[in-house]
This record gives sequence, C-alpha cells and structure tokens, in this order.
Amino acid sequence: MLYIGIDLGTSATKFLLVDDTGKILNSISKEYPVIYPNSGWSEQNPEEWWNAVKTGIPELLKGFNGQEVKGIGVAGQMHGLVVLDDNDNIIRNVILWNDGRTWKETEYLNTSIGKDKLSLNTANIAFAGFTAPKILWMKENEPDNFKRISKIMLPKDYINYKLTGVHACDYSDASGMLLLDVENKCWSQEMLDICSITKNQMPMLFESYDVIGDVKSDTANELGICTAKVVAGAGDNAAAAIGTGAIGNGKCNISLGTSGTVFISSDKFGVDKNNALHSFCHADGGYHLMGCILSAASCHKWICDKIFTETDYNKLEQEIDTSLLGKNELFFLPYLMGERSPINDTDATGMFIGLRPDTTRSQMLLAVLEGVSFAIRDNIEVAKSIGIDIKTSYICGGGAKSKLWRKLISNILNIELEIPHAEEGPGYGSAMLSMVGAGEYKTVTECDSQLLSVKDKIIPEKELVNLYEERYNKFKQIYPAVKNLYKTIKE
Repeated sequence: MLYIGIDLGTSATKFLLVDDTGKILNSISKEYPVIYPNSGWSEQNPEEWWNAVKTGIPELLKGFNGQEVKGIGVAGQMHGLVVLDDNDNIIRNVILWNDGRTWKETEYLNTSIGKDKLSLNTANIAFAGFTAPKILWMKENEPDNFKRISKIMLPKDYINYKLTGVHACDYSDASGMLLLDVENKCWSQEMLDICSITKNQMPMLFESYDVIGDVKSDTANELGICTAKVVAGAGDNAAAAIGTGAIGNGKCNISLGTSGTVFISSDKFGVDKNNALHSFCHADGGYHLMGCILSAASCHKWICDKIFTETDYNKLEQEIDTSLLGKNELFFLPYLMGERSPINDTDATGMFIGLRPDTTRSQMLLAVLEGVSFAIRDNIEVAKSIGIDIKTSYICGGGAKSKLWRKLISNILNIELEIPHAEEGPGYGSAMLSMVGAGEYKTVTECDSQLLSVKDKIIPEKELVNLYEERYNKFKQIYPAVKNLYKTIKE
C-alpha cells in the first residue's frame, strides 16, 4: 500500500510518496508566493495551497497506482488565520505565522488580560504570530469581514477540509492558537469569549493520528487516487518531531526551516515559569515544550538571494574559510521578522555588528549561520534553566542539509546531533501519522521503532566548543544593549 505525506510550508508544499515499509518512492515540491502588503506583514492566498495539492498529487503519483493510496497526512505551517464564510468560501488572505501586525493585540492580551490568566487558560502567553491576536486584529480593523466568519481554521486544516469536507484540527496545531486549553485538550471558553468567537466557529479536535474522514469521491477522481483515509495531521514542528524520532519523554529535535525550532518531547504536561518556551500538545498524544525563532533558513536565503544575488548556496558555503570558525569578528542578530522565543519582541530587526572595510561576504554568511545558531541556543538556555539537560538532538529541515551549519550548531550548543535516514521531517512525519490512522501500525511509537534510524552523528569538538562559548557570551549581550533602540527607530 501507498501513503502520501504533505508538508504545507511557507514558500512551497512538499509531497512524499511512501510505501508500507517506510521507503520514500517519490517526492516533489510546488512553490507559491508570499504576499507582503505592508512592512512586517505576511499573507498568502489559501487557494495557492489547494492548487499546489491538485497539481502536486497527480505528479507525485506518475508511474504509480493511485488506487493503492491508503492514507494521507498533512503537516502545516502553524498559527495562520484561515477564515471561511457560511458557504465555506475564503473571506480574506491568511495572515501568516511570521506576520508582525498584531503587536497592539499581543500587548493587550499580555497586559490587560494578563500573562497569568493566559497561561492558566492556554499554558502560553501571547506572541504576535499566534492566531488569537490575529482574530482580535481582524475584529478591530476589518469588522465587516469579522462578522462574516463562520469557520476558523489553520493552514493544513484547510487542505484537510478540501479533501474531506470536514472542519477539523489536531491538538498539536491548535496549541499554537492561544485558544486551546492545552493541558485538558479542549477549546478554552474564556479565550473564545475574549476573542468574541464561539465554539461553533471552531473546528472539531482530534489526535494527529486520528482519521477525520475519507477523501471525497469527486476529489479522489480529480487527484487520481481512491477514497483514502485522511488523518488530522499536525503542526509542522510536531510532524517533524515524529518524522525524526523525537517521540516520548526527553527527546529533542532541532528544525532549520524558514523558522527555527527547538522541540522537547514530554510524556507529561509542563510549563516553564516565564512562558519563554511554548507548552504544546505533541502529535504522539503527549506534550512538548518548544522554542521558536522566526527567521532561520530564511536568513540564509535572504543574504544569498537578496544581498549577494547568488543562488548557488553550496558554492557560497565552500568559500567560507573554516579557520574562521569560532574566530569571526562579525555578529548577526537574526531578527528579520521580529522575534518570538525567548525575547517576544515584534520590534526587533536584523543587525550586523562588527563590519569593517575588509569584511568579506564569507564572513557575513558565516555570521548569519552563527547568529541563527546562537538564537537557537538562547532557547536551549531556557530549557537548561528549568532543569532540562539536552545532550543529544535530532536535526532536520532545509538548513540542516548544510554540513557546515550542522557543525556550527553542534559546537555552539555543545550537543551531539543525530541525522535521521529520512531527512524529510514534517512530510515523513505526516506520512507516518497516516500509516497509524490507516491501521498499518497500531501506535506512533510502533511506527517509529519500525521505520526510523540514524545515518550520521555530529560530535562537538572541544576546541570549537570553547571558542563558541566565548562568542556566545558576547552575542547574548547585544540584544539587551540595543533593545530600547528598536522602538525609537520605529517611531
């Protein structure tokens, strides 16, 4: 039998075709644009996603028997606000996870409503990227559109709806809306009231591996498949954790996608006292803590594409003199879209410090890779402060394909990195969830034990660890020193 894993990303949707042994038979990608209506705003048209699915699945299945597809799982970019009217038509473009327009609403939630009340009801505080502040922004700035809302959902849920006709969401993705009572896995009535919405406007909730329905017959015919079972799926980071093996208590996964995350799996619900890390449900049925930086591989893409106007990333990386590692004079703050964890500052911007007349582009590129790695370490430090000692982590995402970047992260964090055989992260994880839903495996843990293995390990080097310890101690002084300038510059 065949299974399809879909990773609905910010710049593209990736499709995987997997057989019942976990072997990846085919993969393709369909790109689409991001819309930037104003500075710091970020939107997409959900129809672009569905068009990608309608063209992507038939292309994925070329040379294969689509009637053998038994299950489909979708992982997706989190937090985006998708709103439908009474006829299930899209009301407006989705406001994406990295959109920074909701700083007023975020401040209102954290100060007027209060962080303690938010944490009590949702296990989290408000961040600009979360869905609840977007709902409040829409209520204030687009009242006519707000009144038309019949259903609220997240990006991957829209694809699931188009496949099945069911309005559904899984717990891992719903955790990032600031509307879910994470500990008790139900919508928080108090948060719905604060946002002036009702439970009827919210999708039904499922575990990520639960089947929400079958592909509609007319849709199945259009895609060239049978009426396969569709599972609820997961937020991209939870799905990536499934796809790498970060399942069960204490496992860690670092993802270097458009954003960057540190994902720490747990059997039990828990919250860090300052809410610097997100406390979410996991796609394996448990919970996890997660730190998220808004710009990771996107920083790399920005400097290569926009500044160097080069698209041969490997060539640029090979120009870097490895003797510079741990000795680069240049620092980079990777806050191109503001920052979430752990500083929660929508005003923050990217910044180079240490530029000189003889600075080379290789030094600048290295500083970008280091800056993202330092920002990830900021989140590791929060985990350490609450007694979580991470010695080993899986790593995935587009940025993790870079050997140099993997080396930097291993030494800057001083942890061993494990490279999974299947490096497709969210797409592979969503395919695994579909296998569980379709009955190929009884549990996510069983699926993990049968399909996943490690192909390589990165071991920290003592000399580099010491050099980067000194550099990180300098890096972490930069943001506090310039923090107050951001608002001044913005005004």
